Amino acid sequence: MRREFLKYLSEMPVLWLGISVLAGLIFIGDTITDLEIAFAVLYVSVILLAVRSGRTGAIAVVGIACAALTILSYFLTRHGASQAGLINSALSIVAIGATTYLAIRIETIDARAREAQSELARMSRLMIVGELGTSIAHEVSQPITAITANGNAALRWLAATPADHDEARRAIERIVADAGRAGDVIGRVRMLVSRSSPSRDMIDLGEAIDNVLELVRSEIRKNQISLRTELANDLPLVAGDRVQLQQVILNFIMNAIEALADVSTDVRELLVSAAAAESKITVSVRDTGIGIAPARLDRIFEAFYTTKPNGMGMGLAISRSIIEAHGGSVYAAPNFPHGTVFGFTLPLDGKSRG
Repeated sequence: MRREFLKYLSEMPVLWLGISVLAGLIFIGDTITDLEIAFAVLYVSVILLAVRSGRTGAIAVVGIACAALTILSYFLTRHGASQAGLINSALSIVAIGATTYLAIRIETIDARAREAQSELARMSRLMIVGELGTSIAHEVSQPITAITANGNAALRWLAATPADHDEARRAIERIVADAGRAGDVIGRVRMLVSRSSPSRDMIDLGEAIDNVLELVRSEIRKNQISLRTELANDLPLVAGDRVQLQQVILNFIMNAIEALADVSTDVRELLVSAAAAESKITVSVRDTGIGIAPARLDRIFEAFYTTKPNGMGMGLAISRSIIEAHGGSVYAAPNFPHGTVFGFTLPLDGKSRG
């Protein structure tokens, strides 16, 4: 219990300092005022402040501490009628208990809602990865085929008379490099479908976009799409969950690939860009597909609304919820002369890529 409490303190030091100072001021005020004044009811504000920690255990500890301070203040107060003070203290403790209970209940419900949303997002990722199955298999099969070829070459160089150790070494080095490529693809897939709690890390969005593009590279080649990227070299780091943000990018790109399937191969273009301006960073995916009617663009991010014959209408809705949970916003607009632009903006906290 002590270790868990110390963990709470280390995670949000400013919040807990504020809680401690406010509780201390209320305790002093409750102690120096008359017993007839129900000053202790102000502890309710301390409990509400503790809700920002997002921890039911922490809220309970703060509630118990406030109740204990109320009782201690009653015995330390020297002014006023004792009976009135007892009634006021009892009423304050009831208010503290009720507020603590309601705060814990609300936080528990919110936690369950966040867990359900996280699981729904994971299922969405699984569906996307299922759609990418052929592309991923192709990306993995290429280095495996190269490993086999280089392995046979190394054996031939070693069996030659005399053995050519230099060529054999180079073949083995190529095997190691190809094995790393295959491992990277598998690692990206595992990370994307993993069951994990949302995190708040400092993320290089340019690198995250590159990783997503590696997963869909074969799909882009198969559909004969011309891919261009415009990723600023000096993109600042953003705070967020890498897997969730990659899911949004992947969803936008897959939608663009599907839209491009309905136009001629000579006009299939896909542009993925990222740039920072002032206090935000913008990521956009532009395609030259058939586009979406303006009336439909207004509803495109609604749950269960889809423009696809077999779509579920959840991918873009989940993407919106992810970006909004990161403090950003999503958008969709016509691309000129034809096609659609999907994108999102995220706030910056001022940290640069190091």
